[in-house]
Amino acid sequence: MQFSQRERNLVYAALIVTVIFSGTIVLPAVQSIYLERERNIEQVLLDIERERSLFDNSLSWRERRIDIEERAKQLEQQIFDGDTIPLVEAELQSLLSRYARESSIIVGSTRLAERLQTEDWLMISQEMSFRTDSANNAVGFLEGLSDSVPRLYVKDFSINRTRSQYTGDIIVVGFARSEGLVIEEESRR
Repeated sequence: MQFSQRERNLVYAALIVTVIFSGTIVLPAVQSIYLERERNIEQVLLDIERERSLFDNSLSWRERRIDIEERAKQLEQQIFDGDTIPLVEAELQSLLSRYARESSIIVGSTRLAERLQTEDWLMISQEMSFRTDSANNAVGFLEGLSDSVPRLYVKDFSINRTRSQYTGDIIVVGFARSEGLVIEEESRR
């Protein structure tokens, strides 16, 4: 079967139109699909790298969280807890007297506790006069206070020696959260 010249020209024209069509429509579409695929591959690689980084960092963040939670528990143990301010004051006085007794310190007198309230905290200050027959007892007393739970902080300390004994004064402070405490105290007035 032979093609005539006219049929050949039509076939050539159809081929040229097909080449032009594929060059202007199909080729850009294929390039667009290829570029989109390349962008997707890059995004997946970035996502993989970010996930690896998050996984690597998750261990250190977990350790940090555990450390912070542990530190928060330790700090919570250092503050006084009570339903009312007088109960917190009584607990502070009781703790101070107990450490004095354990250290063979004789309590001479205690003054009324003083309070200072700030934002969410209440600081209670307690002054006590004491006497003892040994300076080592005073040292043991101070060591006991430094290890106390809840924590008693020594604000002021003085000691004098007379002939056979030592006399002194100490001011300790303790802290409590004031939320709920002050409101109850003010409502009773």
